[in-house]
Amino acid sequence: MFDNIASGYDFLNRTLSLGTDRIWRRKLRKMLDVANPALVLDVATGTGDLAIECAKSKRKKTRKITGVDISEKMLEKGREKIEKKHLGDCIDLRYGDSENLEFESNMFDAVVVGFGVRNFENLDKGLREMRRVTKPSGKVFILDFSMPRNSFIRTLYSFYFFRILPLIGKIVSGNNHAYRYLPESVSQFPQYEQMTNRMNKAGFVNTKYKPLTFGIAVIYSGSKN
Repeated sequence: MFDNIASGYDFLNRTLSLGTDRIWRRKLRKMLDVANPALVLDVATGTGDLAIECAKSKRKKTRKITGVDISEKMLEKGREKIEKKHLGDCIDLRYGDSENLEFESNMFDAVVVGFGVRNFENLDKGLREMRRVTKPSGKVFILDFSMPRNSFIRTLYSFYFFRILPLIGKIVSGNNHAYRYLPESVSQFPQYEQMTNRMNKAGFVNTKYKPLTFGIAVIYSGSKN
């Protein structure tokens, strides 16, 4: 599915989120900068937007970011963007299964995910793998969509998310299923305390969540003992 929409993926993200997806990634990167990691793993990197944002840090010029994804078409798009931005010396995108990461344990200072954990076939396994490859005292940051808790905002958002978004996505991408899958996956995904509880179950500590833009998106964070 993601191979099929790779060519128009970035354009649709900007359009359908009215550009706020960039703001959300920037907020995650600023949280990451506080931890100041040298080695970062971007799980389910897609076209590399979060990896590129994480490379903008002024606090760690030697930061190295590895992005993994199972969609080769997405990775191809990401590599083109990285080459144009001359970031090939600090970002490496490679094929990889988020639930079976081919890295040594305790390898990365931080692990990040942007809009990818909803696509894990087994969320708990994916979270355990993320913890395994994180160094002791390392951080994890997960950015994803959520359903707003305010009833009025939730009603407006649901109308856009379930009615308007799939229609625009179908017209632009030609793929009806992909942009119906997005709101369905968000509505079924564990959110807020449910998500931090799953992170706790996977072994993370000091888990927190930070709602963004009225709760349309959330950044979850945690640490490894």
